[in-house]
Amino acid sequence: MKFRLNKKIYLDYASATPIDSGVVKLMSSYDKDFFANPSSIHKSGVIVAGLIDDARKRIAKLLFADKNEIIFTGSGTESNALAIIGVVNAYFESNPNGEIPHIVTTVIEHPSVLENCRMLEDSNRAEVTYVPVNKNGIVDPDNIKDSIKENTILVSVMYANNEIGTIEPISEIAKEIRHYKKVRGGDSLYPYFHTDAAQAINYLPVENVEKLGVDLISFNSSKIYGPKGIGILFKKNKIKLSPIYRGGGQEFGLRSGTENVSLISGVAFALEKTCKIKEKESARLVLVRDYGISKLLELSKKYKFKIVLNGDKVNRLPNNINISIEGISSELLVVELDAKGIEVSEKSACHSSDENSSYVIKAIRKICKKNNEEEGSLRISLGRETLKKDIDILVKELDSILSKYNF
Repeated sequence: MKFRLNKKIYLDYASATPIDSGVVKLMSSYDKDFFANPSSIHKSGVIVAGLIDDARKRIAKLLFADKNEIIFTGSGTESNALAIIGVVNAYFESNPNGEIPHIVTTVIEHPSVLENCRMLEDSNRAEVTYVPVNKNGIVDPDNIKDSIKENTILVSVMYANNEIGTIEPISEIAKEIRHYKKVRGGDSLYPYFHTDAAQAINYLPVENVEKLGVDLISFNSSKIYGPKGIGILFKKNKIKLSPIYRGGGQEFGLRSGTENVSLISGVAFALEKTCKIKEKESARLVLVRDYGISKLLELSKKYKFKIVLNGDKVNRLPNNINISIEGISSELLVVELDAKGIEVSEKSACHSSDENSSYVIKAIRKICKKNNEEEGSLRISLGRETLKKDIDILVKELDSILSKYNF
């Protein structure tokens, strides 16, 4: 699988990955031959339903889960929404006159978590505590524990941050939640523990959900070299969840709509390959990542621009490099690099009114100290096709760009 179209160097794998060639081949045959509605009881429908069931079983096997705990959605965003809103909906169905439920999350979650929490706040369907993180973007499990109240029904903490690559202590947080439940006693299953694992699934252990200690996990196919338009939500059987909209009752009544067997089979194939090569690929990328970080930070010695690594140097995803270059617009740097055939992503961090501003960078350190001096972050995310020589080219071209503006 190659992804160097027109000699471009693609370093934005955290945004989207190219589709694996094996996935493309599989989906092409499925689109042609298995088009029937899986809810139909005729032979073609039964065959498609069987293919979906097979994909569900294969994914469940990878997670050491039951097949009925795997729910197919339209995206990682929808998986997060179904986890959060679905838990709240189920709570009100069981407690129509109960008190407003409470959710605990962090200030650096993905917008698909934060915006749904804010929506629930605005509609007076939930109160939310947004727990801060330290300068490296890591949340303290004790702070999560201290935020839990009697009416807390959900804790949602991402496995790894999508911008700065910081890995959160999910297992430790799970232990704190279990301890809280044990001390509290009673039969309540609350609070549930949800994690957004969209960025983590390629590189971190998710293959044993029981060991990880979570109740709900969100995945996204487009981050694991699978097709866009398909996500997964793992939900333990004991978890009470209600749909966020109604329809034909597919996906155990939680996500109505005719299932797309091609997408579902594609994501199953992609996840199987991801799990097969994860350990070896992670080890390879750590070396490339650390080499890139070292070379990029060295540029600070040559110019007036201070270059800072965002996120934890050790507890970060193998494929993530996120830097701020003080005194120069990150958007300008992305445009300049793009003109040289290098594709990365950016977030501005100075203008609070800017919808593209990075609340993650703002949360981990105070910046823009000098009259909104230009600063933001460059996210350089690596993938299966990234080589050490690609980093050398990136550093060389960034060097020339900084030299151009060093006045």
